[in-house]
Amino acid sequence: MAHPDSFGAKRRLEVGGTSYTIFALDALRDRGFPGVDRLPFSLKILLENLLRLEDGRAVTAEDIAALAGWQPNSGADREIAFTPARVLLQDFTGVPVVVDLASMRDAIVALGGDPARINPLQRVDLVIDHSVQVDYYGRPDAFEKNVELEFERNRERYQFLRWGQQAFRNFRVVPPGTGIVHQVNLEYLASVVFQNEVDGELQAYPDTLVGTDSHTTMVNGLGVLGWGVGGIEAEAAMLGQPVAMLIPEVVGFRLTGRLREGATGTDLVLRVTQMLRERGVVGKFVEFYGTGLTGLPLAARATIANMAPEYGATMGFFPVDEETLAYLRFTGRDEHLVQLVEAYCKAQGLFRTDETPDPVFSETLELDLGDVEPSIAGPRRPQDRVPLRLAKADWEKNLSAMVPPEKRAATAVVGNGTSFELRHGSVVIAAITSCTNTSNPEVMLGAGLLARKAVERGLSTPPWVKTSLAPGSQVVTEYLAEAGLTPYLDRLGFQLVGYGCTTCIGNSGPLDPRISDAIRENDLVAVAVLSGNRNFEGRVNPDTRANYLASPPLVVAYALAGRIDIDFATEPIGTGSDGTPVFLADIWPSQAEVEEAIRTSVRSEMFRRKYADVFKGDERWRNLPTPSGDLFAWDPKSTYIKRAPYFDNLSLEPTPLTDIEGARVLVMVGDSVTTDHISPAGNISPNSPAGVWLREMGVAREDFNQYGARRGHDEVMVRGTFANIRLRNLLVPGSEGGVTRHLPDGEEMTIFDASLKYRAEGVPLIVLAGKEYGAGSSRDWAAKGVKLLGVRAVIAESYERIHRSNLVGMGVLPLQFLPGENRETLGLSGTEVYTIRGIAQGLAPRALLDVVARGDDGSERTFKVVCRIDTPVELDYYRHDGILPYVLRQIAAQPAS
Repeated sequence: MAHPDSFGAKRRLEVGGTSYTIFALDALRDRGFPGVDRLPFSLKILLENLLRLEDGRAVTAEDIAALAGWQPNSGADREIAFTPARVLLQDFTGVPVVVDLASMRDAIVALGGDPARINPLQRVDLVIDHSVQVDYYGRPDAFEKNVELEFERNRERYQFLRWGQQAFRNFRVVPPGTGIVHQVNLEYLASVVFQNEVDGELQAYPDTLVGTDSHTTMVNGLGVLGWGVGGIEAEAAMLGQPVAMLIPEVVGFRLTGRLREGATGTDLVLRVTQMLRERGVVGKFVEFYGTGLTGLPLAARATIANMAPEYGATMGFFPVDEETLAYLRFTGRDEHLVQLVEAYCKAQGLFRTDETPDPVFSETLELDLGDVEPSIAGPRRPQDRVPLRLAKADWEKNLSAMVPPEKRAATAVVGNGTSFELRHGSVVIAAITSCTNTSNPEVMLGAGLLARKAVERGLSTPPWVKTSLAPGSQVVTEYLAEAGLTPYLDRLGFQLVGYGCTTCIGNSGPLDPRISDAIRENDLVAVAVLSGNRNFEGRVNPDTRANYLASPPLVVAYALAGRIDIDFATEPIGTGSDGTPVFLADIWPSQAEVEEAIRTSVRSEMFRRKYADVFKGDERWRNLPTPSGDLFAWDPKSTYIKRAPYFDNLSLEPTPLTDIEGARVLVMVGDSVTTDHISPAGNISPNSPAGVWLREMGVAREDFNQYGARRGHDEVMVRGTFANIRLRNLLVPGSEGGVTRHLPDGEEMTIFDASLKYRAEGVPLIVLAGKEYGAGSSRDWAAKGVKLLGVRAVIAESYERIHRSNLVGMGVLPLQFLPGENRETLGLSGTEVYTIRGIAQGLAPRALLDVVARGDDGSERTFKVVCRIDTPVELDYYRHDGILPYVLRQIAAQPAS
């Protein structure tokens, strides 16, 4: 079909002897939209997407006009269709995506179709980075040992991904041991401007993406538009479905000045996260502007962009400027690409300078970088920033809330060779980890320089601290070695443990059993300090009840101190070999020292060399036997990979919607319940329903692996739903973990067992929740598992963006209490029988529905809720019982080509 080009935007752009077709934004200015020039940069990229993909159906001239005429805070609820240039996966979320695609192939065959029609239509890159665990640490062979274990545990998953690589078109896999997905994206995969042949023409357009990890936003620091989605949405995007979205409000965040001596990019992002959480930016774009950007290195921008999920925004965008071009050259991108990025962005008004007029934003806030001070965040949430100077006092306050006074003095002596004392506040994990900071040479070299100074003064790490170094890419270890800092990090126990997402995702590995036993037996509040982005309860390690985010240099500092209750300004971090006290200020590297280390140690050829064979993998990867064929041969004995159940007995037409009658509450929770609470990613307890099932399947305890690694098998994951050890189900007051009460008899049992009993009784289920339900990772299993438990609807005070859309994508109805109302104000105990009316007749986006809660005494309470199906396309997904059945039916209904 010919492109309508209603606004005459199609133009030619010549760059270095190559001619490109572009869709020029200034065509809109000439057609009566003068405000286009002052649109936020992020909206300009969305606008180009609509201009280029106008087809009169999914994208109309009216859609383009609506976005071109955007006015801040207009209250517009217009839906647009965004089609990303590519999709990015990591293996925890990528394996279930490939499982679903393989299952869809089986399903389309059952409907009489061709399996080859189930194929990614956009480029898909999967980076295996979430499967390495810190089992070995503090020893020279830790990396090699952990990689061996990774392949042993995940052999079946990796073979499955290799099958997918040959079975599906447009699907590439970056093998394990390469780096963290977002750093690989930043340093190699992202192009800023995409090149693609369309209808015989070479087009240039912005590089855009969606990714199945919430920290996909890290690439916003490079001027690339993209954000995290659930695996379900990503699959739809792969299969040609645009991402339906409401035109967003855009919050402008003005940066001025420069960071002061001693403050790092990590300190800056913790301050930004706190400010934006307080402002409230859920569902909005945040775009950074101002003269402070000019002196802000791209790695620091990427750090801020990375943590958009932590401050709640859809993304945190930095426009393309001279720093972007310098970074592309520095990381070894082709010179023609750099020239194309510059020419294209300048032609489209997408290039920022200090003279660029400020865009018009929905609202703004401002930060002078000179006001940023060293900080940590914790003990439970990334937004809970604490200035380092107040950290000890804040710890005391938090400890008082966690431990009754009579237990405040609890200690444990751990023996067996070396004896030491553990107490509340002992740091037992110190991890330089995660995508957030390990892309930043400033803080990584800063950690190495601090380690060198500490070793030179004779300091060492106490024996109870589990230390680890898990960089985001192989380039990091290259420049640490080049700077001569690796031996000092090794001396303090920060040996390389792997290239991947470790402690931040719950892959911290077990503590020494003696330490673990002492913590549990004495009910100690042990501490983890990590350079990550997530510190939710129960995520990092089951033995650490308090978890703090910190810059890599501060991770090393806390490892040396061995305790969180230290005031670095007034207390020594240790005693030097000469017997004198050593303070943190004595070993903290100056900004000049860090800059010199960067200048002399980080070189462009390192990136070119490390990424030259990025898809090749090591010998282990290349020697894995790989299944072949269009259809995957499922192994019924597998405990890792199983055909997805969502397509069983699927008909070509969906069944009509019905109201929810006679429902019971399976789980009732308070505020800030995260996707980690709903679908944990860490260790599988042997006594949990998932652990019991694995034992019944003949899996030894040491081979359980993590929940995240078993996301390709629904029998494990449905049993793991709501199985977080820190979940507080208010139906069972005072409890922690995956327990509930079966109603009306009140019998306590696991949530999974209760769901089976309700299913046998034909009782539909709901969840009652507070504010920020589903915060955290873009974990599709937090919606898939809930669906498989039999939950038909969730009623919450508010939702995090990705989880709400994931619920819709699985055919689970997200409902929201009216403003000022919640389960407490409505007097709901959770023991009532619930009926939800208005679904069968007249369901519409944002409609008001009636809920009737009938108590055991026959009394009834009726209240209204908002249907949080936000767009007409989402309503289509819900009518089809989820996005995947919807897409499958669309494909099956198309005539064979």
